[in-house]
Amino acid sequence: MFYPIPSGIPQLKKIVLPLFGVIVCLASYTAIRAITATTSFRVAASPTGNILARSFVQTGENTISAPNPARALSFAERVMYQRAIEEVRWRHRIWPKERSDSKPSLEAIMSKAQLENKVSDYLQKSQLLADYWHRPLTAEQLQAEMDRMAQHTKQPEVLRELFAVLGNDPFVIAECLARPALTERLLTNWYAYDERIHGDMKHRAEAQLRMIGATAQMKQTNGMYREIELLKGNNVPDEADRAGTHGMKLNSAEWDEAVQKLAPLYTEHAPKAAAKAYQTMPIGKLSSLQENETSYYATAILGTV
Repeated sequence: MFYPIPSGIPQLKKIVLPLFGVIVCLASYTAIRAITATTSFRVAASPTGNILARSFVQTGENTISAPNPARALSFAERVMYQRAIEEVRWRHRIWPKERSDSKPSLEAIMSKAQLENKVSDYLQKSQLLADYWHRPLTAEQLQAEMDRMAQHTKQPEVLRELFAVLGNDPFVIAECLARPALTERLLTNWYAYDERIHGDMKHRAEAQLRMIGATAQMKQTNGMYREIELLKGNNVPDEADRAGTHGMKLNSAEWDEAVQKLAPLYTEHAPKAAAKAYQTMPIGKLSSLQENETSYYATAILGTV
């Protein structure tokens, strides 16, 4: 079945490098080479109408609740609140000491049109969640997002200021602070793994993977090829970037984590212990096609040192 793609969504998750190869080594120092694929997407936005919501907010030990089944914010009000939010964020942004000029005002670096674009962007993305993925944001989700902000912020004083400039109004906080953050996170996730959008690209990546008979052929695909050498231990050679590879020095914990992520790509029941998992990883074998938020890729262990 064909699913039309809304104009506000980019067409494809790109395979900047459709395939992905890797090398792992373990010793007093160890090496892993990897071919990686990366890409990014941006969702365009345009102004939309008001969005109704009912929301609650929790700040520290105090809980404020305010059902607003029929309340709405106009676009102008949202822009006004966005400016207040940006003022707080800009005020807390540290100006580099090496800069000889003084820190400019917010008006000097952000125009009204830019503020309007920020509001338009989150409104359109929020509408896309409802119209395209049938996942409209609920009051419960907005509440959970505000709880997350209050409980996990690393800058509680900044969050208090943000709440204050939004009038400590739970509805406004939900709509102008929680909604943009939650919408961006959810849209990224739903877009990234939607086969209606990326299905054709996935089939092309699978076809290219089937055509590769040896790891040497990975360089002949239409994607970007990169080798990464992972070096384990404190006393690793400084020439880690030799032979055109990019070296990454890892401590024992980082090394174990890297091995435990790689091993399951080649062995269905890989051992949990990193040392044993390392022994199960075959040299020169391509993994099955993998997928993350930005790309399709495959990996291969190229060798050990």
